[in-house]
Amino acid sequence: MKQFAELVNILGTSTKTNDKLDALSAYFAVANDRDKVWVIALFSGRRPRRTINSTLIQQWCSELIGLPLWLFAESYHTVGDLSETIALLIPDTLTDPEATPHPLHYYIEKFQELAAAGEEEKKAFMIQSWRQLETPAEKFVFNKLLSGAFRIGVSQKVMVNALARTVQLDPSVIAHRISGNWDPAVITFDELLSETNIKADSSKPYPFYLAYALETSPEELGEPDEWQAEWKWDGIRGQLIKRNNELFVWSRGEELLTDKFPEYAIFKDILPDGIVLDGEIIPAVDGKPLPFAILQTRIGRKNVTKKQLQEAPMSFFCYDLLEYDYEDWRGVALSKRREKLEEVANQVSRPELLLSPVIEYASWQELAALRDQSRDMGSEGLMLKRRSSVYQVGRKRGDWWKWKIDPLTIDAVMIYAQKGSGRRSNLYTDYTFAVKDGDKLVSFTKAYSGLTDKEFNEVDSFVKRNSLEKFGPVRTVKPELVFEIAFEGIAASNRHKSGVALRFPRISRWRKDKKPEEINTLEELKKMLEVYGK
Repeated sequence: MKQFAELVNILGTSTKTNDKLDALSAYFAVANDRDKVWVIALFSGRRPRRTINSTLIQQWCSELIGLPLWLFAESYHTVGDLSETIALLIPDTLTDPEATPHPLHYYIEKFQELAAAGEEEKKAFMIQSWRQLETPAEKFVFNKLLSGAFRIGVSQKVMVNALARTVQLDPSVIAHRISGNWDPAVITFDELLSETNIKADSSKPYPFYLAYALETSPEELGEPDEWQAEWKWDGIRGQLIKRNNELFVWSRGEELLTDKFPEYAIFKDILPDGIVLDGEIIPAVDGKPLPFAILQTRIGRKNVTKKQLQEAPMSFFCYDLLEYDYEDWRGVALSKRREKLEEVANQVSRPELLLSPVIEYASWQELAALRDQSRDMGSEGLMLKRRSSVYQVGRKRGDWWKWKIDPLTIDAVMIYAQKGSGRRSNLYTDYTFAVKDGDKLVSFTKAYSGLTDKEFNEVDSFVKRNSLEKFGPVRTVKPELVFEIAFEGIAASNRHKSGVALRFPRISRWRKDKKPEEINTLEELKKMLEVYGK
């Protein structure tokens, strides 16, 4: 655990990619194989589920150190992170100097064993572990793993490149082999990275190819006829896989979604075997996408009712072909992949499988005019893909670009603030915003991104000086700071006091030039709903 805690500390405090790459490479060079498998799992989103609730953890920590629960709660609110609070509160004097140190995999696998255990057994393990771990850093990591909230600022790409230094495999090969449905508790390091693992798992998806945002004029990309333009759909990026007469649906986040979209079961009978399609999971009627809010009614549901199937019918908008007849087509030019994709889609001819159209245009100016119609099409903008491009791994510059439309914006005043988490756990960085409704202020959204570190510090200082009321970790503040809130879409909502819900809200700028009385009104917000909502 000590090795892993030191790694987490470097990854959590460094801002340089090369430093993170070096730290991961050094770790993979010396760590035992079972720990390496768990690190790959953790950094690719396969976090162990929480087996002990946070209330019990707080109670046991308070008992161990003899601290009243009310004082523990005050400490928690000050620190802003439960795992860090516990790590700071447990004194070094409680550490057992004769305790046997355990590796990372011991603790994670013990968590899993305790899932069905009684409260006393869980408590004994927690206290024993707190006493065994030598440093606050180790206790912090232990608590994070236990809570199921383990998140570290390192991309899977960096981890894959670090592994490539250790095992002498191409990063794209590693990215593919660690994808899919595998259990870190039973698979060995050698098995995970072997070619046998690919052949044994017929569900295994390919790593997704991701695009960068186009921040220059499209004319700088060259001749328009070298590029394929498509609508950028607002759904769940996914892969539709049929191998060995079995069907699998994977999300970009490597979540297996097959059972959540029973509409796609028909593909098992009508798609050719040995095929992988890349596309977007979108609710649609008569071939036209429905708003993302409709998709949200299906996300997270374990069981889908007949009514939900009718109200939110799902289609798979396919735009690329990655495998055909069990052959990897990713190295084939996009123009050829598109030809084969159109052939497959035309043979299927079902409303559940729709071919994402290629946009016809003669000049960049004509395409820019079409881009302005994106919201009418239910899209976020355009995708530009070089016709000669192969399907790469991860986010790459050069061949795929997303050319999104400008976001919608509205001016609002901050009325509530809460401390953030991680490196922002001591700063008020999570804000609630309101618009005017006559003489009242009506909250309508939250946002916690979009400001610089300097600006976050300024707002934090304002909150501490201008708090009006305290509700647990939340502070009511004087409604004086005005911000421009940007968002991608708007929909009606019964759950929000304002009657609307925003898609991807974030702070686009601090309007120091505006006074609170100049913010937008609830009526103006609802007019935006009429125009841009569906």
